[in-house]
Amino acid sequence: MLFDFDAMPHGNRYKLLVSCVVPRPIAWVVSRDAAGVLNAAPYSFFNVFGEDPAVVAISCGPRPQGSAKDTLANIEATGEFTLCLVPHALTEQMVATAADFPPEVDELAEAGLATLPSTKIGTPRIAGSPVAMECTLWKTIPIGVHTMVMGEVKAMHVADEAVMNAERAYIDTPKLDLVGRMHGRGWYSTTRDRIEFPRVTPEEWAARKKPAG
Repeated sequence: MLFDFDAMPHGNRYKLLVSCVVPRPIAWVVSRDAAGVLNAAPYSFFNVFGEDPAVVAISCGPRPQGSAKDTLANIEATGEFTLCLVPHALTEQMVATAADFPPEVDELAEAGLATLPSTKIGTPRIAGSPVAMECTLWKTIPIGVHTMVMGEVKAMHVADEAVMNAERAYIDTPKLDLVGRMHGRGWYSTTRDRIEFPRVTPEEWAARKKPAG
Protein backbone atom coordinates (compact mmCIF):
# COMPACT_ATOMS: atom_id res chain seq x y z
CA MET A 1 0.00 0.00 0.00
CA LEU A 2 1.45 3.35 -1.04
CA PHE A 3 0.79 6.40 1.15
CA ASP A 4 1.48 9.70 -0.59
CA PHE A 5 2.43 12.13 2.18
CA ASP A 6 1.93 15.10 -0.14
CA ALA A 7 -1.72 14.14 -0.59
CA MET A 8 -2.78 13.38 2.97
CA PRO A 9 -3.58 15.43 6.08
CA HIS A 10 -0.82 15.80 8.65
CA GLY A 11 -2.83 13.81 11.21
CA ASN A 12 -2.63 10.72 9.02
CA ARG A 13 1.10 11.25 8.47
CA TYR A 14 1.51 11.30 12.24
CA LYS A 15 -0.43 8.06 12.67
CA LEU A 16 1.64 6.30 10.03
CA LEU A 17 4.93 7.47 11.49
CA VAL A 18 4.19 6.59 15.11
CA SER A 19 2.66 3.25 14.13
CA CYS A 20 5.69 2.16 12.13
CA VAL A 21 8.72 3.85 13.70
CA VAL A 22 8.82 1.61 16.76
CA PRO A 23 9.99 1.09 19.39
CA ARG A 24 11.06 4.64 20.15
CA PRO A 25 13.20 5.57 23.17
CA ILE A 26 11.49 7.90 25.63
CA ALA A 27 13.07 11.10 26.87
CA TRP A 28 11.63 11.97 30.28
CA VAL A 29 12.50 15.64 30.31
CA VAL A 30 12.70 17.70 33.49
CA SER A 31 12.76 21.47 33.05
CA ARG A 32 12.02 24.51 35.19
CA ASP A 33 10.65 27.94 34.48
CA ALA A 34 12.25 31.25 35.41
CA ALA A 35 10.51 31.15 38.80
CA GLY A 36 11.85 27.68 39.55
CA VAL A 37 8.62 25.70 39.03
CA LEU A 38 9.52 22.22 37.79
CA ASN A 39 7.97 20.38 34.88
CA ALA A 40 8.37 16.78 33.74
CA ALA A 41 7.10 15.35 30.47
CA PRO A 42 7.90 12.33 28.26
CA TYR A 43 8.86 12.65 24.60
CA SER A 44 9.21 9.74 22.19
CA PHE A 45 10.28 11.92 19.27
CA PHE A 46 13.79 11.58 20.69
CA ASN A 47 17.24 10.21 19.96
CA VAL A 48 20.98 10.83 20.17
CA PHE A 49 22.71 12.56 17.25
CA GLY A 50 26.41 12.75 18.05
CA GLU A 51 29.11 12.28 20.65
CA ASP A 52 31.51 15.18 19.95
CA PRO A 53 29.68 17.28 20.90
CA ALA A 54 27.34 14.85 22.65
CA VAL A 55 23.97 15.97 21.30
CA VAL A 56 20.51 14.61 22.04
CA ALA A 57 17.31 15.97 20.55
CA ILE A 58 13.60 15.92 21.23
CA SER A 59 10.74 17.29 19.17
CA CYS A 60 8.22 19.43 21.03
CA GLY A 61 4.79 19.86 19.53
CA PRO A 62 2.35 22.62 20.56
CA ARG A 63 -0.57 22.40 22.95
CA PRO A 64 -3.94 21.72 21.27
CA GLN A 65 -4.71 25.43 21.26
CA GLY A 66 -1.38 26.20 19.59
CA SER A 67 0.69 27.62 22.46
CA ALA A 68 4.13 26.26 23.33
CA LYS A 69 4.30 23.38 25.76
CA ASP A 70 5.90 24.03 29.13
CA THR A 71 9.00 22.00 28.27
CA LEU A 72 9.92 24.18 25.31
CA ALA A 73 9.10 27.43 27.09
CA ASN A 74 11.15 26.40 30.12
CA ILE A 75 14.18 25.28 28.14
CA GLU A 76 14.18 28.49 26.14
CA ALA A 77 13.91 30.49 29.38
CA THR A 78 16.69 28.71 31.31
CA GLY A 79 18.84 27.14 28.59
CA GLU A 80 19.00 23.76 30.31
CA PHE A 81 17.15 20.54 31.11
CA THR A 82 17.72 17.02 32.37
CA LEU A 83 16.84 14.08 30.17
CA CYS A 84 16.00 10.90 32.06
CA LEU A 85 15.27 7.45 30.68
CA VAL A 86 12.24 5.49 31.82
CA PRO A 87 12.61 2.21 33.75
CA HIS A 88 9.83 -0.36 33.63
CA ALA A 89 9.09 0.23 37.33
CA LEU A 90 8.17 3.88 36.73
CA THR A 91 6.09 3.51 33.55
CA GLU A 92 2.84 4.47 35.28
CA GLN A 93 4.40 7.60 36.78
CA MET A 94 5.83 8.53 33.37
CA VAL A 95 2.36 8.26 31.85
CA ALA A 96 0.98 10.49 34.62
CA THR A 97 3.46 13.24 33.77
CA ALA A 98 2.20 13.20 30.17
CA ALA A 99 -1.15 14.63 31.31
CA ASP A 100 -1.80 18.20 30.14
CA PHE A 101 -1.45 19.91 33.52
CA PRO A 102 -1.39 23.74 33.64
CA PRO A 103 2.03 25.42 33.85
CA GLU A 104 1.88 26.06 37.60
CA VAL A 105 1.55 22.33 38.40
CA ASP A 106 4.68 20.36 39.29
CA GLU A 107 4.20 17.02 37.50
CA LEU A 108 6.94 15.44 39.60
CA ALA A 109 5.00 16.15 42.77
CA GLU A 110 1.76 14.96 41.17
CA ALA A 111 3.34 11.63 40.24
CA GLY A 112 5.11 11.24 43.59
CA LEU A 113 8.57 11.34 42.02
CA ALA A 114 11.60 12.28 44.09
CA THR A 115 14.43 14.29 42.56
CA LEU A 116 18.16 14.55 43.04
CA PRO A 117 20.32 17.61 42.33
CA SER A 118 22.34 17.85 39.14
CA THR A 119 26.04 18.66 39.22
CA LYS A 120 26.48 21.09 36.32
CA ILE A 121 23.03 22.65 35.89
CA GLY A 122 20.31 23.89 38.21
CA THR A 123 17.56 21.55 37.01
CA PRO A 124 17.27 18.35 39.09
CA ARG A 125 16.92 14.80 37.80
CA ILE A 126 14.42 12.05 38.57
CA ALA A 127 15.86 9.96 41.39
CA GLY A 128 14.33 6.68 40.22
CA SER A 129 15.62 6.94 36.67
CA PRO A 130 18.62 4.68 36.01
CA VAL A 131 20.03 7.14 33.45
CA ALA A 132 19.90 10.92 33.65
CA MET A 133 21.67 13.39 31.38
CA GLU A 134 22.38 16.97 32.33
CA CYS A 135 21.91 19.05 29.18
CA THR A 136 22.38 22.63 28.08
CA LEU A 137 20.47 24.02 25.13
CA TRP A 138 22.54 23.67 21.96
CA LYS A 139 20.08 24.73 19.27
CA THR A 140 16.39 24.83 18.40
CA ILE A 141 15.10 24.15 14.90
CA PRO A 142 11.49 24.82 13.83
CA ILE A 143 9.88 21.90 11.98
CA GLY A 144 6.38 22.98 11.02
CA VAL A 145 4.36 23.20 14.23
CA HIS A 146 7.07 21.24 16.07
CA THR A 147 10.36 22.51 17.45
CA MET A 148 13.42 20.30 17.59
CA VAL A 149 15.29 20.98 20.82
CA MET A 150 18.92 19.92 20.68
CA GLY A 151 20.80 19.66 23.93
CA GLU A 152 24.46 19.07 24.66
CA VAL A 153 25.02 16.44 27.34
CA LYS A 154 27.35 17.84 30.01
CA ALA A 155 27.10 14.97 32.49
CA MET A 156 25.40 11.59 32.77
CA HIS A 157 24.31 9.70 35.86
CA VAL A 158 24.00 5.90 35.55
CA ALA A 159 22.74 3.58 38.28
CA ASP A 160 25.72 1.98 40.03
CA GLU A 161 24.43 -1.56 39.56
CA ALA A 162 24.39 -1.07 35.77
CA VAL A 163 28.00 0.14 35.51
CA MET A 164 30.26 -2.76 34.56
CA ASN A 165 33.47 -0.78 34.06
CA ALA A 166 33.44 2.96 34.73
CA GLU A 167 36.91 3.60 33.28
CA ARG A 168 35.97 2.02 29.95
CA ALA A 169 32.34 3.23 30.07
CA TYR A 170 30.88 -0.28 29.86
CA ILE A 171 27.22 -0.36 30.85
CA ASP A 172 25.09 -3.44 31.56
CA THR A 173 22.20 -2.17 29.44
CA PRO A 174 19.70 -4.94 30.34
CA LYS A 175 19.95 -3.92 34.01
CA LEU A 176 18.56 -0.49 33.10
CA ASP A 177 15.24 -2.25 32.27
CA LEU A 178 14.05 0.58 30.05
CA VAL A 179 10.75 0.93 28.22
CA GLY A 180 10.09 2.35 24.75
CA ARG A 181 7.08 3.82 22.97
CA MET A 182 5.03 1.72 20.61
CA HIS A 183 1.97 2.48 18.46
CA GLY A 184 -1.38 3.84 19.59
CA ARG A 185 -2.14 5.88 22.68
CA GLY A 186 -1.08 3.45 25.37
CA TRP A 187 1.31 0.81 24.07
CA TYR A 188 4.89 0.47 25.28
CA SER A 189 7.65 -2.11 24.91
CA THR A 190 10.33 -3.39 27.24
CA THR A 191 13.96 -4.23 26.54
CA ARG A 192 13.66 -7.60 28.24
CA ASP A 193 13.52 -9.66 25.04
CA ARG A 194 16.53 -9.35 22.77
CA ILE A 195 18.14 -11.14 19.83
CA GLU A 196 21.80 -10.84 18.88
CA PHE A 197 23.19 -10.50 15.38
CA PRO A 198 26.87 -9.46 15.55
CA ARG A 199 28.10 -7.11 12.84
CA VAL A 200 30.04 -8.80 10.02
CA THR A 201 32.86 -7.66 7.79
CA PRO A 202 32.46 -7.74 3.98
CA GLU A 203 34.75 -10.78 3.93
CA GLU A 204 32.65 -12.65 6.49
CA TRP A 205 29.50 -11.86 4.56
CA ALA A 206 31.05 -13.07 1.29
CA ALA A 207 32.09 -16.30 3.01
CA ARG A 208 28.55 -16.88 4.22
CA LYS A 209 27.21 -16.49 0.68
CA LYS A 210 29.52 -19.12 -0.80
CA PRO A 211 27.76 -22.39 -1.61
CA ALA A 212 28.45 -25.20 0.84
CA GLY A 213 30.79 -27.98 -0.22
